[in-house]
Formats: sequence, structure tokens, C-alpha cells
Amino acid sequence: MKTSFDLKSSLQENRLFLSRSIVLILLVSLLFLALIFRLAYLQIETHEKYTDLAQNNRVKLSPISPIRGLIFDTNGQVLAENNPSYSLELIPEQIKDMPGTIKRLAELLPISKGEIDLFEKRRKQHKRFASTALRNRLNDNEVAAFSAHRHLFPGVEIQARPLRNYPFAELTSHVVGYVGAINEKELKILNLVNYRGSRFIGKTGVEKAYEDLLHGSVGYQQTENTAQGRAIKVLNHTPPLSGRDLTLNLDIQLQKVAYDALGDHTGTVVAIDTRTGAVRALVSKPGFNANLFAQGINQTSYTALRTSKKRPLFNRVTHGQYPPGSTLKPFLGLAGLEYETIKPNQRIMCPGFYQLPKREHKYRDWKRGGHGLTNLHDSIVQSCDVYFYMLAHELKIDRMHNFLRRFGFGQKTNIDLMGEKTGLLPSREWKKRARNQVWYPGETLIAGIGQGFNLTTPLQLAHATAILANRGSAYQPSLLAKIDNETMPLKLTEPVNLNNPAHWDNIHNAMYDVVNGARGTARSIKIGAPYKISGKTGTAQVFSVKQDEKYDEKNVSEHLKDHALFIAFAPAEKPQLAIAVIVENGGHGGSVAAPIARAVFDQYIDVSP
Repeated sequence: MKTSFDLKSSLQENRLFLSRSIVLILLVSLLFLALIFRLAYLQIETHEKYTDLAQNNRVKLSPISPIRGLIFDTNGQVLAENNPSYSLELIPEQIKDMPGTIKRLAELLPISKGEIDLFEKRRKQHKRFASTALRNRLNDNEVAAFSAHRHLFPGVEIQARPLRNYPFAELTSHVVGYVGAINEKELKILNLVNYRGSRFIGKTGVEKAYEDLLHGSVGYQQTENTAQGRAIKVLNHTPPLSGRDLTLNLDIQLQKVAYDALGDHTGTVVAIDTRTGAVRALVSKPGFNANLFAQGINQTSYTALRTSKKRPLFNRVTHGQYPPGSTLKPFLGLAGLEYETIKPNQRIMCPGFYQLPKREHKYRDWKRGGHGLTNLHDSIVQSCDVYFYMLAHELKIDRMHNFLRRFGFGQKTNIDLMGEKTGLLPSREWKKRARNQVWYPGETLIAGIGQGFNLTTPLQLAHATAILANRGSAYQPSLLAKIDNETMPLKLTEPVNLNNPAHWDNIHNAMYDVVNGARGTARSIKIGAPYKISGKTGTAQVFSVKQDEKYDEKNVSEHLKDHALFIAFAPAEKPQLAIAVIVENGGHGGSVAAPIARAVFDQYIDVSP
């Protein structure tokens, strides 16, 4: 019995072992089959994906930003350049704890709250894989300090990048403009392929107008990297194409003279070469430090500029719209001659006021007692308002509009800057369309002395003066002189042709006596001048004075004082330069604006034999 029991137990154990072995073999086989399937999946189905991942882990394709083109003045002075600069940059996609990383970086390097705020703003505007600067302009010690701890900061790197610099930052802030960080709105319209690796774009001035030329084309570099991301070998290199260098018509020394001549005043100076249309000076004061924007302006500095009462960010030359005042009188006098409404020697009586027929309202002259008997010449020289009230009444507003438009009033000059305003040249049709109102005869009189609805930009006024100096020949104002070594052609526009060319002489002679005559309103600036200037003063009211009130400059707040204007060209007999000066709340054109023009002429006019 014992032997039989042992045999049975042994047989059961063998069966149990065999069944377990079979289960184990099946399990191992299934696992082996699963492994084979997984290997096949990885090697066949996802081969391309993981090959790319492995390749990207080993090989890195990096964009190389092009060097931005330089900007020069007409004499070769650098107005915009690129200085080497180290920046501390973060790649959000590679950083798990952004606040912690920034906190640890701030313990290693001086990083301000403003820089952190600006970084956060920029980070939201860019893709997560894009490198974003936390700090610019690191010095050598700061670069060395970070490099020693670089292994502790994955996704953080030091980049050597060129940083835009403006040697004449305030003088050229409005004309050259500045570059700034690319924002979200710009990203939607840019060629993202060509701007890979680029952080800045032209925001204003020439920098914006010629962005396509200045930017250049992006390059690429393919490198083999270690597991830590250190480049060990360059596999492929496509160099970037640098931006084009631009030479402007601007004369930076003349620009400085004009800027300084404005002194503490707010205003503009525009100087145009009458022979070519080249803009030699384009000043809007106050300016601002354009380098603040190129470096990345903080919110405090930007708010201070934006909220300043003097509006330094506002380009008065192309965006400012002012009543032309009496500077419009030479053009209106020319219209009167051309339409044969007046004759050169025809005299009228100026008692100090003018009244429309059968109307009691008196339109006053600036000279309380009047100018007595006066003709066109004397009315321009002494700036008689009554004469031009009469002339405007005879011409009517639509003929005034049509004639003045030929000189560019009420329309863009098409200078190579963006955002230029048109000014306003009123007419019956304009008032009906814009205000759904009829035109009144009294509005014509006010328009006749450059007030009322009349508005002009300083650039328009300088352009019109250049046409007047040229006796009708017209060139489009231009800033760009050369692209690299390629000279830009002159741009002629529609000339102003008169039925009787002798009318030019009448106006030129009157403007000559404004400066050189015994009773001219700008006679003070002729003293010591080795050349002759022709010009016209202007005073534009900021607010209206009631019928029975008198304008008292001493008791008027500074911001309500009249604007001072002056237009001029020189030398009078063979003009080289036309100028328009507007001094906001400056008072009198002859005493405030005219000396500024004289300083500019002195710098520009060559009187050597």
C-alpha cells in the first residue's frame, strides 16, 4: 500500500510540474511575442519619428540672424549702427520651473523687476520654443559668472547678438526712428521664415519705412551636440545675408544746428534742398533717447515719455497739423494775380478792420490802426490782414482751394516716412461732406489769413515753400539718397505753371523785402548775413478772440499763446534751401521763428568765392 501511494503522489507532482511548465512557457512565449511586436513597431512603424528625435537630440539646426544694415547721413556720419552685446536668453519650452529659474538667476546676476516684467511680456508674444531675452548688455564679468554655473540652468544660454545703437539718439529719434521687440501683431504679418532668430523690427522713421532693405535674410547653422547640448562640430552652415546700408539726404550737423536753435521751445524745423527735394533737416522737438527702445524700454520710462505734456514721442513734422497763418499769404497773393482778381500795384484802404457788404461784424487786422493805403507787395511785407480778407472775398473759397492744392496743401507730400498726415485745405465740398454744413462768407475771410479750418504739416509748408522758391518746379521730398552705392533718382512732381511767369517776380520781391526791407516783419535776421534771404512770417492763433476783446500775450497761459511761423528760402536770387519753422506757442514769427531759420541758413549756405 505504501508503494502504491508514493507512486500516485509522484505522478501527481509530475503532472503539476508539467502543467506549470506549460503555463510558464506560454507566458514567456507571449511576453517574447509582445517584445518582438514592440521591437517591430519601434523599428518599422515609428522608425522615422524616433530617428528624427534621435537626430534632433544629436544635431541642432539654429537660425542665424542677419546683421541689420547701417544708416548714414549725407556726409557719411553713422546714424544707426550695430554694437556687439551679450544677452541672457531663456527658452520656455526647455524650462520646467520658470519662476524658480528666474529667482535663481537673480541670485547669480543683477536682474531688475522691470527686466522680469518685460521678459514676461515678450514671452507671451513668442512661441515656447523661441529664445527670449531676460537681460541685455551683460558685461564680461556677468558672462563669466553665468558660464561657470551654466550646467545648473537648462534652457538658459548666453547669446552674442548685435544691438542697435543710435549715436545721435535724440537728434534723429523721429527721422531715423528706432527698432523694438517684435510684437504679437507684427508676428501675424511677418515672413516668419526670414525672421527666425530675429528679435527686433523697425518701429518708426526710416527704420520702419525701409525695414525690408535693412533687415536682410536669415541664415542657418547645423551643429552636432553632446547630450548636454554643447556644440562639438558644425555640420552645415548657410550664412545670413546682411541688410542693405542706407545713406540719407539728412545732414546731421544741420540737424543739430536746427535742434539747438529751437532752444527750450517745442516745435519743428524742416529744410529741403530746392534743387533736388532732398530733406537736409527734419527736426521735431522735443525728441527722445531712441536707444531706450532698442535696448528694451522699461514701463516706467515709457510711461514718462507717453504722459509728458510736451509729447516727445509725437513726430510733429509729419503728424502735427497747424494753422499756416500769414505764411499762406504769398501763395494766396499769387492766386489773386493768376486769376486776375488783383493787380500788383492796386491799392486798398486798410483802416484796421474789414466788413463784408451789409454786415456789421468787423474782421480785425493785427495792427489796430491799420496800414492805410496798401498794395500786394506791402501787404505781404507788413502782413496786412485786411488786404487778404478782401482778396479772399474776391477769390471765393473754391478757387483758393484749387490753387493752393497745386502747391501740395491738403495732401501728402509722399515723403519716404510712414503715417504722414494730409493737413486740411477747406472747400465747400469738404464742409458739406465732412460736416453736412454750408459754407459761410466769413469763413472764406478767415481762410484768407491762414486760419479757420486751414491746417498744414510743417513738411507740407516746407515743400510748398520749395516750389515757390523754384518758380513752380517741384520735387518730391525724399530722405533716401543711396542704397549701398546705388544713388536714388530725383522724383519730379507736377509743376505749377502760371499764365504769366512775371507773377513769380512779384511774390519773390515781396518776400525779399520781408527780410531785407525797412518795414519787413523779419528784418532783424538780415543783420550780418553774407547772403540774401527771402521769407514770410506768420502767427497762428491757438484760440479765437471775441469781437470786443484784445489778445494780450502777457496775460495768456503759455499753452494758449500763438504759434510762431516762418518760411524762407536762400540765397534769394538763386535758392538752394527752403525752410519752414513752427514754434509752438512761440508768439511772433519774426522775433522767434525767423532767427532759427537764419541759424540753419548760416550752417548750410556756402558763401566761399
